[in-house]
Amino acid sequence: MKIVADSKIPYLKGVLEHVAQEVLYVPGTEISGDVVRDANVLLTRTRTHCDSALLEGSKVEFIGTATIGTDHIDLDYCRRHGITVVNAPGCNAPAVAQWVHATILQWMQANNVTHPITLGVVGVGHVGSIVARWAQELGYRILLNDPPLAEGVENVESGTRNGNLSTLHSALYTLRCLQRECDIITFHTPLTRDGKYPTWHLCDEDFLRGLKRCKLILNAARGAVCDNEALLRWQGDVALDCWEHEPAINRELLDKAFVATPHIAGYSRQGKMRGTAMVIEALNRYFGWNLPVPEVDKPLLGATDATPQLIMDSYNPLHDTVALKAAPGQFESLRNNYLLRGEV
Repeated sequence: MKIVADSKIPYLKGVLEHVAQEVLYVPGTEISGDVVRDANVLLTRTRTHCDSALLEGSKVEFIGTATIGTDHIDLDYCRRHGITVVNAPGCNAPAVAQWVHATILQWMQANNVTHPITLGVVGVGHVGSIVARWAQELGYRILLNDPPLAEGVENVESGTRNGNLSTLHSALYTLRCLQRECDIITFHTPLTRDGKYPTWHLCDEDFLRGLKRCKLILNAARGAVCDNEALLRWQGDVALDCWEHEPAINRELLDKAFVATPHIAGYSRQGKMRGTAMVIEALNRYFGWNLPVPEVDKPLLGATDATPQLIMDSYNPLHDTVALKAAPGQFESLRNNYLLRGEV
């Protein structure tokens, strides 16, 4: 048994050695076809593209990504070749929600915003649902948008409901409604180019042109969910953790951004532990192993009492913004060597 693992997956070293004859830890960008050719298991993060170029002719039968997303994995190829793929859904959702709300609170403070805001949440999955629940606790008006979730459910074009999550399925709004009514909009969708609801450049020139009162756009989903060139031309503020063409990010957009971070919104200590734990649990199920699983000291669904003070005390995204703006060429280094923070 040979396992190849991204060297930046934390809480993993010393665990796999109990069951594998060889464990090779390699930086994600250096995992190549030659490296995985005789590997049975590949454990990754988002920087390793798992496709035919990497996997053809290899012995890989199991891929585990310690991330919520799988857009770096050719799932069709893996299905055709009998490769089991597992991810870690929701592992870093509380950390991303922390980034979103800490950013919003810093922006409100910087702009003297004291009136109740209307927050639009696009994508109400693991992350979006926590963002929305905390927004409700903070007293915001919430408009939720999630067309796949709205299948077979009333999609409200307009209204004044306060986004009560207990009535989530009767409080889903169209993007047009969010464009018209929201002060702030945050994106939490996967990145898809095909299908009924593609999200590639969901926030584009037309979307931005249709905004009536929005002053801040946040993207902590995937870079290409927002057209970065369109954001650069837009007159409002932007807060970005995910960028198109990472790590070669748009320097003009970096200068414009109120908050700019190197794809670390989900980089909490607990989020990383959950991601590793989910992968190890999947390995145990697949191979019948009994590897020890890291124990996490914070709930998967996030804090139950997220107050403004608790959020702001837990994290200040402006510190990471200063670091990235000072050294944009160090995007990958800032990301790979990020000091994991604690969640709210």
